[in-house]
Amino acid sequence: MELPRAWVVEGWFDGEERHESGPATLTVEGGILTAVESADHGAALAARGMTVERAAYLIPGLVDAHVHLFLDGSMTNAVERSAHLKQPVEVLTETARRNARAAQMQGVTWVRDAGDRFGINNAIRAEARQRPDRLAQVRSGGIGIKRPKRYGAFIATDVVDEADITRCVSELAAVNDEIKLILSGIIDFNAGAVTDAPQFTAAETRLVVEEARRHGRRVFAHCSGVDGLAAAVQAGVGSIEHGFFMTSAILEIMAEKGIAWTPTFCPVHFQWAHPGLAGWSPAAVDNLRRILDRHAEQLLLAQRLGVRLLLGTDAGSMGVVHGGAVLLEMERFREAGLPMQATLSAATANARRQFGHTHPRLAKGAPFDAVLLNASPFRNAEALRLPSAVWSCGGPVNIDRGTPTGR
Repeated sequence: MELPRAWVVEGWFDGEERHESGPATLTVEGGILTAVESADHGAALAARGMTVERAAYLIPGLVDAHVHLFLDGSMTNAVERSAHLKQPVEVLTETARRNARAAQMQGVTWVRDAGDRFGINNAIRAEARQRPDRLAQVRSGGIGIKRPKRYGAFIATDVVDEADITRCVSELAAVNDEIKLILSGIIDFNAGAVTDAPQFTAAETRLVVEEARRHGRRVFAHCSGVDGLAAAVQAGVGSIEHGFFMTSAILEIMAEKGIAWTPTFCPVHFQWAHPGLAGWSPAAVDNLRRILDRHAEQLLLAQRLGVRLLLGTDAGSMGVVHGGAVLLEMERFREAGLPMQATLSAATANARRQFGHTHPRLAKGAPFDAVLLNASPFRNAEALRLPSAVWSCGGPVNIDRGTPTGR
């Protein structure tokens, strides 16, 4: 158990609000933030024998709300990526372990794994609970569900009818934190659209949601394209993942129903920025840019409407590296016009609220999940790139600067 200690910071962000009217002193005992006081009380606490540390700025531990731990985002060759999936589970598990570590090194203390067909995410979740000093904590979607012969075989299992849905959701709910639903396919960038019909009807999607709720679980839906998005919001999923080709009408329903959105700019942006890796034609590149611009417009509208935004990277996708991708996704949010405060909220308190954490904000009574920075990210966004210290589950993380975090 860590001995009581205090931090004196010049400013801090609790996940929702900035506190920058002067120095503040935060005291941690037993891994819990027990006191938050204005002014510098460091000398008095040190005189009482407490360890006192100082930092320019403090924020909550970051949350990457959409990753695939068992995938290596640094692999940008299609043949190499395909071969990766055929490796032994032990090798894939080591990849997941390494990625959970890389995320933590960037100040990401929680990730939500959005599915793998092996359930490696559940195994890493168990390891991370035992070693919060070495691995980011994992909220796991375990194995997702999909239709036979449709997209998602690398992250999901097949269901064929309503009875199968009921059985499968029950089994998955027993071991997963959320139920991952592959509702739509992927975007056809040559066509500039989602060309496949949704994998599930609105009624079938509603059945998945109702069965998940019966077992105390939420559904997070892989979904892009108007038809799939409409089915998702009608069914009342907990969150929409990706959500390309979003509309204002759908966003209004999401705001009304409290459905969150994880936009995941990173994988599409990488395809646009590096078209040669996928062999995209000039027309496809134009489509990619148009899709990204439209996505940014809808992100701003979502914020105005009050949709809960979650920052997720889809790390593990081609070119999307665990850890460093969080900073790139923040850049996309800010390029779209979101202020830093809203962007950081999406990466901290919003996700914790969505996941049902008792203390979504860094406040008195909360576990001390925190990142210490050398400068305020509101004045210098680059300060996020190199945390001076990371604390997870109330204890310190050993930051190994030899571990790459990517960019």
